Amino acid sequence: MIRNTKKPEKNTNLAISFYSKQKVTCPFCEKDFPREELLSGGGRMIAGELTDELRRIFEPSVKYGPVYPMIYSVAACPVCHSATLWPDFTELTDRVIINKLFEKEEERKKAVETVFPFYDLHRPRTLLDGAAAYYLALLTYEEFPHSYSPTIKKAQISLRLAWLSGDLNQRSPNRGFDYVQQMFYRKAMFFYQEALEMETGRVENITAISHFGPDIDKNYGYDGVIYLCGLLEYKYGQRENISERLKKLDEYKRAIARIFGLGKSSKSKPGPLLEHSRSLYDSISKELKDANVLDVDD
Repeated sequence: MIRNTKKPEKNTNLAISFYSKQKVTCPFCEKDFPREELLSGGGRMIAGELTDELRRIFEPSVKYGPVYPMIYSVAACPVCHSATLWPDFTELTDRVIINKLFEKEEERKKAVETVFPFYDLHRPRTLLDGAAAYYLALLTYEEFPHSYSPTIKKAQISLRLAWLSGDLNQRSPNRGFDYVQQMFYRKAMFFYQEALEMETGRVENITAISHFGPDIDKNYGYDGVIYLCGLLEYKYGQRENISERLKKLDEYKRAIARIFGLGKSSKSKPGPLLEHSRSLYDSISKELKDANVLDVDD
């Protein structure tokens, strides 16, 4: 009896990503690795709603299942576990930064393994690997000077990490990813607000970056940063010191009101941002009004 020992061919039509032919050289350890990129077309990405956090939801298709386009926006070296957003990775030449980060390879890897265990940068990127790559990038940017505008990048990365952690929690409940998600939401709130303060104080220029995001499809610009500062404070800010909370919310309410004023007379303002800003404005106004009513009753 003759048996067919030929292995079945892999169905490449179901692939979500591919490796580019030209390899990338890591600026930190100078090792080469292939760049993985998302395939487009064929019904892989079915754009859904835009959340109040300005995240574009992609509906899973019957053929390909869930797709997470944002996980391919981070360059992560499988050798030294350094990571940044792709533009910084391919253009970085600062030896001071490079040497400092190269020395912290093991420290960085252990920190990420604690939160996203068993990640692997050698295989086609999974949701877990993508989240780990973003966390590696967050730790990598800790060593970047103000000239690279690292704070707004850490804000963007932290918010995406919160989203990816929420996705992981949906797929693997009871693994602690819900706690991790809240941790990254608070980090995102801190970094967004700090980035705005640094821009105002001329410490760090956030307008120098090319894409504010926060997701990879639309660029909501500087107004988007102001909106997210208010939204994250409203949704994830502290509630122990109520007077301090109300003070900050009132400040962001005024800032969001200024977005409305500009938006009514400017066709360049993204419509969805104005809609979400108006909704946030109303929500903050209600909380401030309710708090004022309670003070009167007391």
